[in-house]
Amino acid sequence: MFNNLERDSVFTPEQVLENRGRVAIFIDGSNLFYAALQLGMEIDYTKLLCRLTAGSRLLRSFFYTGVDRTNEKQQGFLLWMRRNGYRVIAKDLVQLPDGSKKANLDVEIAVDMMALVGSYDTAVLVSGDGDLAYAVDSVSYRGVRVEVVSLRSMTSDSLINVADRYIDLENIKEDIQKTPRQGYTYRPFSAIGLMEDHKDND
Repeated sequence: MFNNLERDSVFTPEQVLENRGRVAIFIDGSNLFYAALQLGMEIDYTKLLCRLTAGSRLLRSFFYTGVDRTNEKQQGFLLWMRRNGYRVIAKDLVQLPDGSKKANLDVEIAVDMMALVGSYDTAVLVSGDGDLAYAVDSVSYRGVRVEVVSLRSMTSDSLINVADRYIDLENIKEDIQKTPRQGYTYRPFSAIGLMEDHKDND
């Protein structure tokens, strides 16, 4: 009997979603792209936006990414994103000593999450970066509910521990991936060149 009472008192996933209020989405573009590579999938960003909003009122969806200004395909992808529901925050890639290129946007994500507190009720953070745990903890103390969405193998425990809800990307893969029959697809981020080089070498 106790078990039945306990089970009845727990919110169903539908009830949890109904209580999300206004939602703000913060996507670490690079983190998401490499998670998609790990899963062997290509993301449909329209489906992703629908899945993360899940019928709630969307305040804004931010997409943070490093950019190579000379990469026309990437510029085309980011233009498409801007025209399809995303606010793109871009930062030039910096070449590291080992030859790789990177742009760290943790500070931008953290600042935007804090600056908008009061304008949204639920933050959806698409990243597994433990450096963002302090920002998540800070906004949660100010009354924000935080959902973290990322691939478990690429997610810091410290980030999961401060989130109100954690969603493994693998569990929503079917909802957000592109269907093979769709024609041309954009490939975002600095990995475009790397992937093309790899194909040329095959």
